[in-house]
Formats: sequence, structure tokens, C-alpha cells
Amino acid sequence: MTDATTLACPVPASRYDRVVLGHGSGGTLSLSLLRDIFLAAFDDLALHRLEDAAVLGAPPPGARIAMTTDGFVVTPAVFPGGDIGVLAVAGTVNDLAVSGARPAYLTAAFVLEEGTPLELLRTVARSMAETARRAGVAIVAGDTKVVERGKGDGVFITTTGVGWVPEGRSLSSSAARPGDKVVVSGPLGDHGIAVLSVREDLGFDTELVSDVAPLTGLVEAALEACPTIRCMRDPTRGGLASALTELAEASDVGVVLDEAALPLRPAVRAACELLGLDPLYVACEGRFVAIVPEADAPRLLEALRRHELGRDAAIVGSVTELHAGRIALDCITGGKRWVLRLAGEQLPRIC
Repeated sequence: MTDATTLACPVPASRYDRVVLGHGSGGTLSLSLLRDIFLAAFDDLALHRLEDAAVLGAPPPGARIAMTTDGFVVTPAVFPGGDIGVLAVAGTVNDLAVSGARPAYLTAAFVLEEGTPLELLRTVARSMAETARRAGVAIVAGDTKVVERGKGDGVFITTTGVGWVPEGRSLSSSAARPGDKVVVSGPLGDHGIAVLSVREDLGFDTELVSDVAPLTGLVEAALEACPTIRCMRDPTRGGLASALTELAEASDVGVVLDEAALPLRPAVRAACELLGLDPLYVACEGRFVAIVPEADAPRLLEALRRHELGRDAAIVGSVTELHAGRIALDCITGGKRWVLRLAGEQLPRIC
């Protein structure tokens, strides 16, 4: 008869190099994943308390609360210039920033596929922590779930952000007026083409690097120099064309873009020509487009170009009372063409 003292319920070894289903069990492996990867990277006290909810401070007097949420599913998870962790933090704080808010807090939920390398998670967590520090936000709560092999795609991240809109600041998609100028903060399409180049192993002679970055500092510099900015958007999925179409529809105005004025890196232009892509629809993850009164556009441009992330900012078009809700492009070759709303997906899984 076996001695009862020799019986034991085996506990899975805590040293794995890949995600296993036990990491989603809520037990020892879940705690190991949390402590060894996420708490090791994220240093906010509210998160380390491991409460069911983070208890946070109130907004400043007179400020309004801004909140946004987004999901990130980029393939590959690591790309030139960034990874899904940088993307998840920057994408959410940028949505807050272009709404006029000062981002303060983030939460992050991870869906992990069985078999995902833990070293990839460490890289992603460190990237998130560093990007949050750059953006001046705290990651205060989160969650992890594990799905069976083949029912996910490595790492999916959903982030929610909270920030404060200072008293007296008001930006709105419906605020554009005829005569306003359209300003972009930098070259278009870098992110989408950088991701595509590694996903499809295109092997361009010039390395294309994503523009992904938190825009908090650049947006604050823009609003300080030019508080008359009417509205801003970050041209992510669907690119500049989709962002401007949404603004034009909300404001019941038209927009005319000058193709010659669009800032495009030669490598992005060449890649788009080679692949038959329109750069106006290619995603950016570290740029914004602003609508500003014509008289204030030079001042905004000067302020942007003084900032590291805005050195290649440009005035690219004007708002018109004609063709409300539609975007027209003055072509380099002469004539005009309509820039229509994207009917499908040019580049799947890029953000």
C-alpha cells in the first residue's frame, strides 16, 4: 500500500518558454505570468496592489473626463520601428490627445494564444511600459486570457484610456469651416508600409520604419501655439482619406487636397506604386491631421516643425463649402479626382 505521505498533486512547472493553457487558469501559472512579465514591466502602485479595480484620483477642477478603447491585432507582432505593445499604448493615448485630452491612465487586456513565446510577451510588456512613460500615463489595471492553439494569433491587446480635457478647450469633428487649412504633422503611410514590408518579405533597398509614437507632447505643443485648432484626428486605419472623410461629413464641408504638398517618403511612394496602393489610405500611427483657421496655419506649422515628431509637417489642403462630405485631390499631373471612402481593407491586420 502506498504511503499517503508520498502522494502529491503535481503542480505544473513554472518555468516555460511559451504560453500554455495553464497560464489562463487563474492559479499558480497565471500568477507567475502576471508577476514575471507584466508586473515586472509595469511599475504603477495601483496595478501592483492587485485589487479588482484601480482607485484613481479625480480630474482637476473644471476638467472633463475623456475615455476611449481600442483593440490591436497587428501581424507580425514585431515590425520595424515598434511592436504591438508600442502600438497599443500609442494608439490609445493618441485617440485621447487628438480629442484635446491629456491622457492619464490606461488599462490593458491581453488575449494570448497557446504556444506564444514568453519572450515575445516580455518584449511587448517592456515596450508598453516605456511608451507609457514617454506619454506620461500610468497602466493601472489589466487582464489576461489564454485561448487554445489555432484559436488566436499570438497576442491580441485591448487598451482603454482615460484623460482630462482642460477647462476651456474644445475640439470637435463638426467644427471645420470653409477656408480652413488642413495640416498633417508628418509623412504619411510609414506604419502601413513598414508592416507590409516584413509581413510579405518584400525586401526593399531602404528600410521602412513605422511612425508609431505617442503624440501627447506634439499635440500639447500644437494646442499651446495655436489654441484655435478646430479639430484633430490620427489617420490610423483607412489613412488620411478616411480621417478627412469623417471630418468632412461631420462638419458638412468638402476638402480639397494638393497632391504635390503631401509629405511622402520616397520609399513609401515607391512601395505604393509597386504594390498598386494609394498612400492616402495607408495607416499612420504617429501622425495627426488638424483643421485650423487659414490665418493660424503658418503658426501651427512653425510649432510642429520645432518638435521632433513634427519636423516634416505640411499644409496639404483646404476646406471648402463645395461637395460637402467629399474629398477632392488636385493631382500632380493636372485635373482632379475624388478620394472616396475606402470600400474594403487595403492592408489587413496593421493596427
